Amino acid sequence: MTHLFEVATPAPTLPAYTGDPDLVSPGPIGFLAIFLVTAVTILLILDMTRRVRKVRYRGEIREKLDAESAAADGSEPDER
Repeated sequence: MTHLFEVATPAPTLPAYTGDPDLVSPGPIGFLAIFLVTAVTILLILDMTRRVRKVRYRGEIREKLDAESAAADGSEPDER
């Protein structure tokens, strides 16, 4: 039954755009906005990578220092 309605109803066609094509482009303001969003995103990713790396290295150094002090004291290192 639905097949009859699909055949009987043609798909709508859009008329060709006759306006100014410069009005539908983002223009320099749109380019600038996308460029700024991209630049800020890249800077945030680099900053976060640097911060995560710093935290990881601090943890490794803390573990190493705890192991060295425990070896010097002759006891087990503290669990954190």
